[in-house]
Amino acid sequence: MKTALIIIGSLMITGTLLPFLKRDEWWIRSFDFPRLQIVFISGAVFIAYLPFITDTGLADKLFFALLFFCLLYQCYMMYPYTPFAKKQVQQSQKIAKESTFSLLFANVLMENRNSEELKKIIDGADPDIILTAEIDEWWQKELQELEDLYPYNIQCPQDNHYGMALYSRIKLINPEIKFLIESHIPSIHVQARLDSGKKINLRCLHPEPPFINGDDESTDRDAELLVVGKELKSLNEPAIVFGDLNDVAWSRTNYLFQDVSGLLDPRVGRGFYNTFHAKYPFLRFPLDHAFHTNHFRLVDFRRLPFFGSDHFPVYIELSYEPDAENEQQKLHADKSEQDEADEKIEEAVV
Repeated sequence: MKTALIIIGSLMITGTLLPFLKRDEWWIRSFDFPRLQIVFISGAVFIAYLPFITDTGLADKLFFALLFFCLLYQCYMMYPYTPFAKKQVQQSQKIAKESTFSLLFANVLMENRNSEELKKIIDGADPDIILTAEIDEWWQKELQELEDLYPYNIQCPQDNHYGMALYSRIKLINPEIKFLIESHIPSIHVQARLDSGKKINLRCLHPEPPFINGDDESTDRDAELLVVGKELKSLNEPAIVFGDLNDVAWSRTNYLFQDVSGLLDPRVGRGFYNTFHAKYPFLRFPLDHAFHTNHFRLVDFRRLPFFGSDHFPVYIELSYEPDAENEQQKLHADKSEQDEADEKIEEAVV
């Protein structure tokens, strides 16, 4: 029993310490994901190990101390995404129709064929803007009827799990499909003009994950996020980045991206809103995101029902409120973070 606990606990300790190496190999960066799972398993081992700690040697006490550190550190990294933390984005109290808009994002899973269920979800949520990822020509045809209600659309179907389409009933300006880092990974760059006349920069992303069946390192994924983050920081205009970012909310890269871009996360102070994997409750992570500049306050943010994909859809409603810029948190990257971002971008581009 004691030996089994030491083996399991040692694996949890290793999974906690490996990301401190700040390396981009997928098998290291993947340990950014299961922080909640590590907490549950480490906690169980910690409690079960208590009877063995009374008359033990230095090695056992060291193991027990490291396991306790593991628990504290993982809780610390996830704490911002609990209701106990201060909200990074304020709740809107003065909603004006001409300055309020909603977005729905759904990674459809290219092989999934339950398009009718997704259309029911879209109909019920009634968003102003819809972003779909992993669409191929079959999905493009199935969602063609959306074009009647969402006349402004940008579509890039692909058969490699990285197709993308944006549908909007808000006027879209200067739409572009870009391949920022990798030639097979598109992203959508566009402005949306609200009824108030205000233009909002939208960046729709779906970078490749740092796993065996994707890239063997996280460099390209990280670089795509950071390129967009630096661009929006330099624009200093209202902006939203949303999509399946293939990174968890509590990763080091996510925190770096937020500091470099200055974008806020409505999850902070509200909850995890885990979106993947939709079919396996114990293996769920917050992978689908909507970051925005501090020009907005939050009206609504929620995870939508299952429709056959491995991701749950996400719905967010925002209110553009100019005074929010002075009342909400301002994020900035220090020199070391700027250098780290520049190094990652340079490494990916070379």
